Amino acid sequence: MVMATRAPIDLRVNTLKSDPEKAGRALEGVKARQMPELKNGFRIPAADSIERGEAVEAIPAYSKGWVEVQDMGSQIAAAASCAAPGEQVLDYCAGGGGKTIAMAAMMENKGQIFAHDIDGRRLSALIPRIERAAIRNVQLRHPKENASIEDLTSAMDLVMIDAPCTGVGTWRRKPDSKWRVQPNALEKRIQDQAMILRTACNYVKPGGRLVYVTCSFLMEENEDQFASFLADRTDFKAEDAAEAAIKSGQLTEVGAKLVRKCRRPDGSVRLTPRTAGTDGFYMAVMRRAG
Repeated sequence: MVMATRAPIDLRVNTLKSDPEKAGRALEGVKARQMPELKNGFRIPAADSIERGEAVEAIPAYSKGWVEVQDMGSQIAAAASCAAPGEQVLDYCAGGGGKTIAMAAMMENKGQIFAHDIDGRRLSALIPRIERAAIRNVQLRHPKENASIEDLTSAMDLVMIDAPCTGVGTWRRKPDSKWRVQPNALEKRIQDQAMILRTACNYVKPGGRLVYVTCSFLMEENEDQFASFLADRTDFKAEDAAEAAIKSGQLTEVGAKLVRKCRRPDGSVRLTPRTAGTDGFYMAVMRRAG
């Protein structure tokens, strides 16, 4: 039933340009309240079903780059990366760049993030977001420019995989998408995810981290992929994704309690609208031997 309810609008304060106190004052007019789980998270309550929701683009704080739209689950997934100032990071499936810009803020614009995606159109959409957020440490490796990433092999402190998936975890925001799911879509996504995991992991340096994320709560796309990968690549070991998110410093004590509650037996974390009040998200953290 919770998947049929209207979702709130979640925002992340861009700490490169603002702070929670300053952003909070600017967001009072749209009734945004700071989330108890995240130090930099705000939530605009869902509008009544007969009302039209607030257009985020019309909020001055958004136009100024003080806040970004990002579901709480996605913010927690970015936190699990523990991206730190000075690191070398590859966002392998960057897409529109939500986690790219979240990690850039965590890194305080220090170090380097290489944003890569096979869909050049989606990657291009990241450019204005980078500019609005005053980000200086992101380099696009764009397919239209034949920009290879082979020079990054075994050199990254962190590789983030925001894997293509069925997207079932976002159906409360995009209810019509469930009717557009094609036959055999799950099987295709499972194949894509396995291929991406086994390719992207080669960019992690010895001792580096690999983070696997989906916006799904299906075991086939999540725990099963995680277990299969670890069985194939014995040079990677699972780490506790809940503790990684907590270590990032992005969560409050309430948030720490939440992710620990949602931790799976294998150390990964699965969030759902029912258990966490987020979209459906899954995150797993691995470290390469060395």
